[in-house]
Amino acid sequence: MKPNYRRCVSCRQVGLKEEFWRIVRVFPSGKVQLDEGMGRSAYICPQTSCLQAAQKKNRLGRSLHTTVPETLYQTLWQRLANSNTQNQILI
Repeated sequence: MKPNYRRCVSCRQVGLKEEFWRIVRVFPSGKVQLDEGMGRSAYICPQTSCLQAAQKKNRLGRSLHTTVPETLYQTLWQRLANSNTQNQILI
């Protein structure tokens, strides 16, 4: 089966779908959520620099054609912090 590639909305890096976080504007409600749902999607690298640029320059909002709630960014920052602590434990 052919691998699924996606592009980060922040750094424009191309990689496998599993390497990115998925943010979805659910159809038809327009609700923005993480990982699940059918609708317009945007992908972002799980890196500090990408998340900072996406939040500062509203890259997720422009890609999804809607406003992204601040709570979603807080969830992404929390997820990033958790993944960083898990990586430090593994090392």
